[in-house]
Amino acid sequence: MKETNPATEPIGQNLIKLISNLCFSVFVFLVLIFTVIAITYQPPDPWLESAPALTKFFTQSENATFKNDNSILKTGEDLQSVSAPAVPPALVIEPITEQVIEKSEKVANMTLQSSGCEDLQVVNCSDPRVLITVEKFNLKWFKSIVFLEYQTPVNGSKPNECDVAWRFRNKKEKSWRKYRDFRRFEFGTGKNCNKIVHAGGWHSGINAQRQRNRVNATKSGGNILKITSTFRDEEINDTIPSLGSEMNFRKGRYLYYSRGGDYCKGMNHYMWSFLCGLGEAMYLNRTFVMDLSICLAGSYNPSGKDEEGKDFRYYFDFEHLKELASIVEESEFLRDWKKWVRAHKKKVPVRKVVTHKVTPIQLSKDRSTIIWRQFDAPEPENYWYRVCEGQAAKHIQRPWHVLWKSKRLMNIVSEISGQMDWDFDAVHVVRGEKAQNKELWPHLDADTSPDALVVKLQGMIQPRRNLYIATNEPFYNYFDKLRSHFKVHLLDDYKALWGNTSDWYNETMLLNNGWPVEFDGYMRVAVDTEVLYRAKMRVETFYNLTSDCKDGINTC
Repeated sequence: MKETNPATEPIGQNLIKLISNLCFSVFVFLVLIFTVIAITYQPPDPWLESAPALTKFFTQSENATFKNDNSILKTGEDLQSVSAPAVPPALVIEPITEQVIEKSEKVANMTLQSSGCEDLQVVNCSDPRVLITVEKFNLKWFKSIVFLEYQTPVNGSKPNECDVAWRFRNKKEKSWRKYRDFRRFEFGTGKNCNKIVHAGGWHSGINAQRQRNRVNATKSGGNILKITSTFRDEEINDTIPSLGSEMNFRKGRYLYYSRGGDYCKGMNHYMWSFLCGLGEAMYLNRTFVMDLSICLAGSYNPSGKDEEGKDFRYYFDFEHLKELASIVEESEFLRDWKKWVRAHKKKVPVRKVVTHKVTPIQLSKDRSTIIWRQFDAPEPENYWYRVCEGQAAKHIQRPWHVLWKSKRLMNIVSEISGQMDWDFDAVHVVRGEKAQNKELWPHLDADTSPDALVVKLQGMIQPRRNLYIATNEPFYNYFDKLRSHFKVHLLDDYKALWGNTSDWYNETMLLNNGWPVEFDGYMRVAVDTEVLYRAKMRVETFYNLTSDCKDGINTC
């Protein structure tokens, strides 16, 4: 009879145990990795994807389900972290911080005698210590604001009041633009003479407000006869640059895109194509010939009809664009071209390019004064963005950093946020045609009903908070049930900001030769978007309010 070796049995058992433990460890490790991925996963951001993915995002065929989700509109300042150039040195301003205030306070204490204000009934608003007190107060109460510069306080309407103006930027603002506020401060008496006992709201310090002129247009028979005394924000310079003399025209090198199939497409499509053309001009070191006339797609208009003749400057910051890119306005360019030909009796060297398949690389050595790309082919071959496809995508960088939202629209954003003292939460409620399309969004309508919103938002937002609702819901009273729980704010609550007595109304009328400009659907969504971004807490429709996918069923 064969005897077994007692030493072999423990070795086999130990080997089995070792393999079992190893397999279990691998299993636990994989479960852990899967859990981390599941928790941290976010839907892909199309703004950070490849050029082909972005092209699809911006130019996909539009259907009746919100036109590529036009409920949120991004421009270059929203991408600053991706492709931001350094702030121009001339625009660098040191923020007013506690350290800066302490230095000012030491200087004031060294140069001024003790206040002795306890015996005074009138506040000396020009005293540097008054401004220091206001600066300290603002830093304490407005945590979301970067204060950039102050003006010397002036007297308010009462002896113990001072009106103070300052320039600022919201901390969530990704541009380097400055905005203006002016408020009234009431100072205490006696022992509290160096303390603020009451601060007015947004733009309450009217004595510190700048005086402006207004547009007075005289019309006769439908024609503008005269525009007297302009109304203009001096911080906005969107005048059209001139080429100057005929010789300056001839010395220049230009890239001219004729109108193509992009005209009257959605604004995302427009931006994607416009920045392709501008990017090619930068690559070729040429001045881009720019048509300021935009056709606004019917998706932004209540009538559903495309509207031609809109000015680029209604929607985008033209001053910022012309500071960072070499551009010339189309009508100025064509006028100077004709002038030069008439004066010199000879043609300007022009290279006509009739297909997008001629790449920017092939044009890089061309010395013609004008490279004229013509887009006469049928759609989609006549889209500007086709120039930047294929191999060109490796060389042409779209200059997103030059395209910001209009400063006039952003002034409205600051007005709305400021009237809520920069202390508000926001919810983005997408309804419209998506809510009606039960096939693609089966739960959206019910999940964004007034009763559902009350239940869900009560679990997310503190009671009686300022709640801004960015929405495409057309019925103003739709959110009334929320008013007993929150201080509800809607865009239409601020109609005065674009009404016929507003800064925006008068300034855009000047751009439009004295005719009023409609505050259209694109402007509404642009303002809604930016106010939403400035909220302390932001609740989104998709991923927060409903289980439906943003782009329809099975697309999460």
